[in-house]
Amino acid sequence: MSQPNDTPILDLLVIGGGVNGCGIARDAAGRGLSVMLAEMNDLASATSSASTKLFHGGLRYLEYFEVRLVREALIEREVLLGAMPHISWPMRFVLPYASDMRFDTQTPASRLLNAVMPWMKGRRPAWMIRFGLFLYDHLGGRKILPGTRTLDLSAAPEGAPLQDRFRKAFEYSDCWIDDARLVVLNARDAEARGARIRVRTRVTAARRTGDHWTVTLEDDRGTPATVRARALVNAAGPWVGDVIQGKVGLDSRDGIRLVRGSHIVVPRLYDHDKCYFLQGTDGRIIFAIPYETDFTLIGTTDCDHPDPSVKPECTPEEQDYLCAFASSYFRKPVTRDDIVWTYSGVRPLYDDGAGSATAATRDYVLKVENDGGAPILNVFGGKITTYRRLAEHAMEKLAPFFPVMGAAWTAGAPLPGGDFPVDGAAAMRERLAAAYPFLDAFALNRLVRAYGTEAFAMLGDAKDAGDLGRDFGASLTEREVAWLMEREFARSAEDVVWRRTKLGLRMSAESIAALDAWMRERAAAGPTA
Repeated sequence: MSQPNDTPILDLLVIGGGVNGCGIARDAAGRGLSVMLAEMNDLASATSSASTKLFHGGLRYLEYFEVRLVREALIEREVLLGAMPHISWPMRFVLPYASDMRFDTQTPASRLLNAVMPWMKGRRPAWMIRFGLFLYDHLGGRKILPGTRTLDLSAAPEGAPLQDRFRKAFEYSDCWIDDARLVVLNARDAEARGARIRVRTRVTAARRTGDHWTVTLEDDRGTPATVRARALVNAAGPWVGDVIQGKVGLDSRDGIRLVRGSHIVVPRLYDHDKCYFLQGTDGRIIFAIPYETDFTLIGTTDCDHPDPSVKPECTPEEQDYLCAFASSYFRKPVTRDDIVWTYSGVRPLYDDGAGSATAATRDYVLKVENDGGAPILNVFGGKITTYRRLAEHAMEKLAPFFPVMGAAWTAGAPLPGGDFPVDGAAAMRERLAAAYPFLDAFALNRLVRAYGTEAFAMLGDAKDAGDLGRDFGASLTEREVAWLMEREFARSAEDVVWRRTKLGLRMSAESIAALDAWMRERAAAGPTA
């Protein structure tokens, strides 16, 4: 893996294989730059696979008057829908209203309302919520998604799972996204455009050498390598500060605030396919989202998480909080006994000095440092909805150092498998069912939602289930796992069942162990012909 010093110098080395790193690598490669991405673990193995799985404008950010961020995210929703209709789709959100709903008392909107209408004592009036939704409908130039409407919960089916005290709700639009697949597909497209993607490869040191960087890498076997690059992009997420101080050795005053967001997954709480936006009396909000057909995803929390080396976990206190929050809305209480899975991620927010984790800005900040010669771009914060725009802005920051690079191109460019209409998933399932009649409804839906048009390439010339090889359970076969290993950088069963798919929710521990053993044997045997 080591490279001599007379090898060509890369244009860009991207550190971090989350959504920002892979988005930047894809954008840069498509502009004609030579790119390498180094990720110390699996792609999307940290924050980018632990989101609430939404492309959304951030309705609650309007309370902080972050209008630019919300507008950019709202515009991006429909741009992204068109590029990835297999892994993202429209979803309607039901916001039940009750008179005791309150603002977070630290928000600018709360302080303004308390000053103008002190008798409200922090409560959210219905007219203010509706005005916020009016802005939400119109800030982003919505074309595909339907607008807000008011529901009578005493008659509407959306009221059936809720307690009787909720008589009214507002329904608006946002979008679902398979976050981990988003990252992998960006990496795949970057690779198709010439980038080199190195998973399980850690950056151990970087130093400026004249007009470029000399970077030392180490893979998971302990094999070192040295590469040279004209510019670095530090998109290491929670470890961005470690790269700045520990690997590069810069004296930077910019910092991040690590905020843990935890989620719980329970058996399906209701029959329809809409999400609930739930507001608490403490001013916070959570979502209850239909998840993987048979489950409901509930989250998220906002807790400071000072040490990125400590693996984030959904604590018993957070589980209790989410269960109690959901139980204050639904007829059937949610208890910890219902939880089938939990996950947590650490959001690396730009440290703007906010008083609470909830109030810390979700906007991104890009800082270029080139005082000593070759530039490094440090990426702070960001949200999954704006990853593509973040990548464009990153390239704008780097443009002075690469005057011959191409223009912006990613708006409207589909990700692998996404070359079909936004409303074309049902037709795609019909085509797949006709070509592979031995697949059941669950497998058909899952494969279309994961691979889109590439499902045909993955299944190939299979005439029956036996042609797909061993069945590991929950419709996962040898043919699919081989695709994930050869095309999507998967190395372990964890990569497959918790990131490339969510089939860990359906597979036994024994089946997952058997899958891991099979993958190790296949990797040891080397590439197939």
